[in-house]
Amino acid sequence: MIAYGYRPGVKTTGGAHLPLLDLATGAVLTAVYVGFARMDAEDGQAYFTGPFWLGCLIAAAVGLPLAVRRRRPLPVLGVILAALVAASFLDLVREPYAAAGLAAYLVGLAEPARRSVPALALAPAVAGGAVYLDAAVVTPTEDPQGALGLVALVVLVIGGAWSAGFVVRGRRAEARRRQRLRAERALEEERLRIARELHDIVSHNLSLIAVKAGVAAHVGDADPREAVAALKVIEETSRSALAEMRRTLGVLRGQDAPLVPAPDLGGLDALAGEARRAGVDVDLEVRGLETQGAAGLTESLRTTVYRIVQEAVTNVARHAAPTRCAVRVVADAREIRVDVTDDGPPAGRGRPRRRLPGGHGLMGMRERALLYDGTFEAGPRPEGGFAVSVRLPRDREHPV
Repeated sequence: MIAYGYRPGVKTTGGAHLPLLDLATGAVLTAVYVGFARMDAEDGQAYFTGPFWLGCLIAAAVGLPLAVRRRRPLPVLGVILAALVAASFLDLVREPYAAAGLAAYLVGLAEPARRSVPALALAPAVAGGAVYLDAAVVTPTEDPQGALGLVALVVLVIGGAWSAGFVVRGRRAEARRRQRLRAERALEEERLRIARELHDIVSHNLSLIAVKAGVAAHVGDADPREAVAALKVIEETSRSALAEMRRTLGVLRGQDAPLVPAPDLGGLDALAGEARRAGVDVDLEVRGLETQGAAGLTESLRTTVYRIVQEAVTNVARHAAPTRCAVRVVADAREIRVDVTDDGPPAGRGRPRRRLPGGHGLMGMRERALLYDGTFEAGPRPEGGFAVSVRLPRDREHPV
């Protein structure tokens, strides 16, 4: 494959066989023109009458530059055109400028438009003019009108070869652009996936720590035992968070980190228990998975449901605790429905409630739902509190 960003003096990349093929093609054309130099008038056409060494020199100038056409497309085209013009005036040409066509193809393929387009305008004009002048002036015994067909053929060979190279260049450039866009899209999706995972790991644990730290600070003097219990929760949660962060960073760095099972629907009870320790009275209800079977769900979909519930409950603990929260995970043959609602902070606390689209957690839940062509809704409830509602089709595989 030929490189596209051609610069003079810089070797284009490609298979090792391509330069050898160019060398062989140049050698064949050189041999053909050496044969033209040895032809006589037996076929009734004008023939070369100069010294044989001159014919060999012109033959070499026509064919041999093709061996380096991938390195220097424009200079090669110029040398070949000059040699073919001389060959035409010396009656050494008996083919429609094939060497110029091969050189013009590389000009259209490898040179930028600001150089290849002027070459397209000049090369056919020079070649066609040389053929016509040879027929009309240098060799007036030939019919000038009959030479117009040969002129048209020469122009077609050079212009068609250049056009083919230019079209191939455009198609390859478009293919590279699409490939670059796919790579950028894949990188962006992976970056977002890592950001969501890190947010899920850190946000839940730090929210629990922050809530319990506030409890310890508030009741430290009045109820030392509750303060000690809160500090114990902080210690356990911190250790768990650090261990999980180390495992995650080890995986990202390519280290042999110990593997742990991905979060699953079986961890919802433990998740509700952690939220209760943070002051959220969680009412958890899971329906349909017993009859429909969680085994019918892909692992990624089960993890997604867990992460959505985790983030929604974490937001309740962060923004509304102490409060009541209802978590409903209902599955049927068509979809999984996740609804998390809370009653809001106790009266008089006056904590401001977040609204879409603020918050990385809400964005993460929305992104997870959209990955499965699902729906996501979140916002304040008319009767107070906040609600999160997600619908995920069961039959969708993870697209990433």
